[in-house]
Amino acid sequence: MLFISRFISIAYALLIAISATQLSAQVFFADGKDILDYVRIALLAISSAWIAWGGSMALGGLLFQNNGSKNAPQTLLLKPENRTAILVPVYNEDPSKTFSHIAAMVQSLEIAEAGRFFDFAILSDTNQPDVIATEEQWFDRLSTECQNKSNIFYRRRDNNVGKKAGNIEDFIRTSGAAYEYLIILDADSLMEGDTLIEMVNRMESDPEIGLFQTLPKVIRARTWFGRSIQFAANYFSPSFARGLASTQGTEGPFWGHNAIVRTHAFATSCGLPALKGKPPFGGHILSHDYVEAALLSRAGWKVIVDPELQGSYEEGPENIIDFAKRDRRWCQGNLQHTRLVGAPGLTTWCRFTFTQGIMAYLASPLWALFIIASIIAPTLVETTTNYFPNPGQHPVFPVSAQTQAFTLIIGVLVLLIGPKFLIVLRGLLTGENRNFGGSLIALWSTFVEIIWSSIFAPIMLMFQTRAFLEIVLGKDGGWPASNREADTVGLKESFQASWWITLSGLAIMTSCWFLAPQLIYWFMPIAVPQIFSSILITLSSSQMSGKISALMGIFWTPMEYAPSDVMQIQTSILTRWLEETDSNSPDETQTSDQNSLNIDKPSHA
Repeated sequence: MLFISRFISIAYALLIAISATQLSAQVFFADGKDILDYVRIALLAISSAWIAWGGSMALGGLLFQNNGSKNAPQTLLLKPENRTAILVPVYNEDPSKTFSHIAAMVQSLEIAEAGRFFDFAILSDTNQPDVIATEEQWFDRLSTECQNKSNIFYRRRDNNVGKKAGNIEDFIRTSGAAYEYLIILDADSLMEGDTLIEMVNRMESDPEIGLFQTLPKVIRARTWFGRSIQFAANYFSPSFARGLASTQGTEGPFWGHNAIVRTHAFATSCGLPALKGKPPFGGHILSHDYVEAALLSRAGWKVIVDPELQGSYEEGPENIIDFAKRDRRWCQGNLQHTRLVGAPGLTTWCRFTFTQGIMAYLASPLWALFIIASIIAPTLVETTTNYFPNPGQHPVFPVSAQTQAFTLIIGVLVLLIGPKFLIVLRGLLTGENRNFGGSLIALWSTFVEIIWSSIFAPIMLMFQTRAFLEIVLGKDGGWPASNREADTVGLKESFQASWWITLSGLAIMTSCWFLAPQLIYWFMPIAVPQIFSSILITLSSSQMSGKISALMGIFWTPMEYAPSDVMQIQTSILTRWLEETDSNSPDETQTSDQNSLNIDKPSHA
């Protein structure tokens, strides 16, 4: 079954690539052949295969039957001798929010009468003196509140070697022998007590599992950008993750958090060496999670992802700039994998997984090259074909290429947006759309999300292309601290971050005007968002934009309609803490408040 799933997915992507090659050849060769035509055909074939691969994951997920693990069973397989440590790495982040997450999980475990089986370890890499002092203060409050419920430890490293992976490695070296399992979280992770118990149950029931990965749902977004990401993660991602699970089998992914590992397996299999040379390609491995999953598979351990297990949450970036900063680190980490693809002993599928990760960040430069080649190509032919004889009207293709050109365009659109509408249809048939406000609201949200992602994509294309070029040229991006608050990005800040994207959009339009005026309408959907990137970044980053999206009835998710138990516990704890803390100003309290948008929710349709 696993072989068939992989074969169908790969064959589907290759078939789409071959079809795109044939159609693009008929279109690009219609006015003669030149070297750039061959370049464009190759770029389009590779990009189409990549898009089709993502589509195959969604289609596989639509057909994938869940294993009935949607709700964690209440049966406890926990053994007193098999203790579990819950690791919470932090790095220059708001300790009040992170520690309130820990307090909520402690209380959730206490309600499940399982607190004695779990210890919490806060692994701090914080290096800013004011944040260090604040962490220690909040840890005292956390320890006092949670005493006699679960053991909670705090340790801060002065030397941040290896970043998060190095911190976890240090913990395993010094304290790992005391624990059978490790649940690895991020600073913004939040999990139900029953989910934590079920993760241990899975490990207890199958001694061959080395790592069990949940699918975290994004919660508590308050901006237009954040809520669009949150909706996509809650509505679309489960289908893609089901497809991923059906092709990965027991060689599944590790996303670095909201997962449980068998301590012995992790300790004996996942030691990460520093790569020879300097960053960005040398030094400590940034995208360590995929490497650790591959090393576990190499050692014969099962690595499993279960998209159906509920009660696993995280928060996401609230604006494009913070999203791009995080993406820049992922880009560098994934490109480091070019040095690991040929590592001895890895399974073929793990090598393929590394290649997928590399391709994820190679796709944007390829599209950028395709745009450049398409603008320059018309200057190399002796006779220029006017595709727009009537300005402002639909393009007129040569008769011999007309059908193929529209077929190619429609095919690309179907690959990009087709799976999303199929997910809406599946939700209608299964009744899952009711959790998102009903099928009409889900369809409306999907429609707006497609439009927004089409506007947002050209901006991210430039961020990813720049990141790729910086890394290739040897620039190290480091490991910036995450900002998970909904702080509006001012127009000045957004312009400083994206002025070069504005110039790129203007360059595209100017080049089309002088070199290929017949293509100017085709490139407007790319260039216009880039030209207005600063304004889009600012507008989509405000909390008001999030309220507007809610009032429009879009991007609603189940956790906004009915927050889970642990979410309500965490909100209550954080609100009380902030009210009791005289040092917090009203503005700071508002920034840290994680309550909902305080807008009447649309009725379920």
